[in-house]
This record gives sequence, C-alpha cells and structure tokens, in this order.
Amino acid sequence: MNLSWELILPQFWQACEETFYTVLGSLLFGSLIGLPLGIILVISRPGGIWANYFVFHVLNIVINIARSVPFIILLVAIIPLTRLLTGTSIGVAAAIVPLSIYTGPYLARLIEAALLEVDKGVIESAHAMGATKVQIVWRFMIPEAVPSLILAFTTATIGLIGASAAAGAVGAGGIGDLAITYGYQRFETEVIVVTVVLLVVLVQLIQSAGNALSRTIRRRRG
Repeated sequence: MNLSWELILPQFWQACEETFYTVLGSLLFGSLIGLPLGIILVISRPGGIWANYFVFHVLNIVINIARSVPFIILLVAIIPLTRLLTGTSIGVAAAIVPLSIYTGPYLARLIEAALLEVDKGVIESAHAMGATKVQIVWRFMIPEAVPSLILAFTTATIGLIGASAAAGAVGAGGIGDLAITYGYQRFETEVIVVTVVLLVVLVQLIQSAGNALSRTIRRRRG
C-alpha cells in the first residue's frame, strides 16, 4: 500500500494537537493529586515538621500500590469512572482521567524526593523565625526546591508522553493512535518511524529545556 502523505499530514497534525492537550491536561490534574501527596509524605515522615506515623505509612503504602499497577491495566480498570466523569471512554477527555490518576502517585514520589533535598538548616531557620508549618512549606521548602521540582515535572511530562502514546492504542487519540491505525493496522512502516522520531525529538527538547531552566535557577542562586 502506497503511503499518501497528503492524506496523512492533516491527521498527523491533529494527532500532535491531541497529544499536546492530553499531556497538558493530565499534567495539570496529576499535579493537583501529586503535589499535596508529595508534601504530606515529606512533612508527615519521621522527623518531619508534622510527623505522623499513621498518615505517613498509610499514604506510603497507598502510593506504592498505585504505582505498581501497569498503566494499560489501570486504563481498562477505571473505564466506569472515566465514563462517569467524561461520558465516554475514548478520545482526549477520556484519556486525561486515567493518565491523571497514573501520574499523581508518580509525581508525588518525585516531589517527595525534591523536597527532601532541601537543606535542614533552611527549615531550622524558618522555625527560629517563628514560621508556622504552612509557612515553612510554602515560603521556605517549595521555593528552595524549585530547581529540583522543575526536573521532577520534566520527568513526569516525559513519562506522560509515553503513557499517552500507549493510551492511543485503545482509542484515546493522539500520536499513539495514529501509529496504531496507520502504522500497525495498515502496515505503513513510515508512519511508525515518523511518530517514533517525533516522540524522541519531543522528549529530548523537553528534557533539555527542563535541565537548562533548573541549571539557570541554581546558577543564579549561587
């Protein structure tokens, strides 16, 4: 079968647009889940500013369980919830639900690691100045961890791009859907090659931008 790029190109750009909105929406909603979970993990752990054995260990176990579920199984398992929230189980809006739930716990671990890098001296200084627990988190810990948080969100974004391509295999749209529909089902190898190259370039650009931004902020802080 001869590949007609005049036919493919409009769908190719549409697939790129769908992937962009899927990743952006999933990152937004995943952050709403992952950011508070990551903060609670840090402040409730032994030695934290709000140490709570029960909260920390329960949350730790729940996040470990959530992260151990393969994305493709999660995608299928929560179809009833996806339909309840979006009214459908296919398309960009439907893909954002499982991708957000998949990203939340993953991002929580990355944020936990980033916040744990904050120098304890900064927290002790905040205590000495009479800052409340909320002020310590929002005015000292998070600002201090910004370079590491940028790298955490960069890693989460790249993970989402890969997961969104996998979601395309079950009708979520985007680049993965295009690769399956034209590349695999119609044996158009060129489509698969182009989509893989595009994903590789996209990941490289995002990683480079994240590294550069994080490095710039660290350099300015000395």
